[in-house]
Amino acid sequence: MSKVREVLIQGIEGSNHHIAALDFFGEDKVEVVACHSFRTLFAELAANPGAIGIAAMENTLAGSLLANYTLLRQSGRNILGEYKMRISHQLLALPGQSIDELAEVHSHPMALAQCESFFTQHPHIRLVESEDTALSAKIIVDQQISGRAAIASSLAAKLFKLETLAAGIETNPHNFTRFLVIGSTDNWNDPVEAAAGMINKSSLVFSLPHEAGSLSKILSMLSYFNLNLTKIQSMPVIGAEWEYLFYVDFTFQDHMLYRAAIEAIRPLCSKLSVLGEYLTHEGRLALKPEKSLKTAV
Repeated sequence: MSKVREVLIQGIEGSNHHIAALDFFGEDKVEVVACHSFRTLFAELAANPGAIGIAAMENTLAGSLLANYTLLRQSGRNILGEYKMRISHQLLALPGQSIDELAEVHSHPMALAQCESFFTQHPHIRLVESEDTALSAKIIVDQQISGRAAIASSLAAKLFKLETLAAGIETNPHNFTRFLVIGSTDNWNDPVEAAAGMINKSSLVFSLPHEAGSLSKILSMLSYFNLNLTKIQSMPVIGAEWEYLFYVDFTFQDHMLYRAAIEAIRPLCSKLSVLGEYLTHEGRLALKPEKSLKTAV
């Protein structure tokens, strides 16, 4: 049997981070370590070279989690892989209850907002914000609270033995989150990646001199070397007026051209760091589709 890998997650068991870890590594290979916040998760990664974590970085409805980009850069750790997951929300309560008997529903503010249309049909229910979806479900079980439900995952329902009063209550089904697997490349041994014999995605962060056309020069160079830009995110440099950091993701087919592109743009940047070189979600999924919990893109 394969060695069980400890993976740091934000939140507790039953959270979407837990599902993403199971999907990425395989259900029989993961033991999750709960972290109260993303700041705690990245601090653990920075302090322990052998630690592996998984963190949400962007959502198709809510956009990028900008603070996590800063935490990633400051941690000194690398992106080792990515996982994209469709987010589905379930209404969970103690067994034997009905929606008409509910007085309150607790969950993370984002989950509540993403299920707003469902609750317009049930105006008698008061919506209460909490710090975590799975924790909201666990509290109901721990305290045996009748008349209260939680919005959480199907995994939370299974782990905490709660009844699903309504499934898939999210307003917009096109709700996907991109998670990044983060750690040290010195301790990374991924059999899927090794079997593929390929790396086809890279994430960079760079700053540019405050000159006209400096960003367009970088983008033109990436295009010249046949790199496919998939994301660009700018963030201000704190304490430096009108200066920005640019976080860029791109895919490539030719590794030698990719390396040449990095060396070509390096002199044009004030600073440049490679955050990670890894296999795309789609490439990984094609190699091991049977491992998915059927939540992936």
